Amino acid sequence: SLVLFAHTIFALPFACIGFFLALNTTSYSFNWLSFVLMLACMVFARNAAMAFNRYLDHSIDAKNPRTATRDIPAGRIKPQEALVFTVLNSALFITSTYFINPLCLALSPIALLVVLGYSYTKRFTPLCHLILGLGLSLAPIGAYIALTEKFSVLPVLFSIVVFFWSSGFDIIYALQ
Repeated sequence: SLVLFAHTIFALPFACIGFFLALNTTSYSFNWLSFVLMLACMVFARNAAMAFNRYLDHSIDAKNPRTATRDIPAGRIKPQEALVFTVLNSALFITSTYFINPLCLALSPIALLVVLGYSYTKRFTPLCHLILGLGLSLAPIGAYIALTEKFSVLPVLFSIVVFFWSSGFDIIYALQ
């Protein structure tokens, strides 16, 4: 429960949009290896982001009755273990991008900076929800690049929609 599989499932359609958009708008054909590697990247990036968020917030979570039962504050997982899990998933993410194509590999540190950086933004800006939205909005672009190895405007348009939808969703969730 350190990382919620349901949150990963929630984000997977965003990546699938980019992948299947590339299939339907270009001459590229379906490739199982590319598809599995793209899914692996999604899972590894989400795992890293969620574990890092729990690692950074564990002392705050311990003070909040709603979050005090999470794994680290409850003592089921040590903070260092969550950090090791974050580093391992980040390394697996970068390794997966290596096997996809050089552009994905080159962009992988930027993607990690955004998805891990969200956890810090909560400490100094109420606009952190936009960073979360930005992290999720990278999925259609990344999946499109995973298949085509190039940028295109079309996945960016889908990413803009994902950005506003997920940022808005997170703002409403935070209002609780």
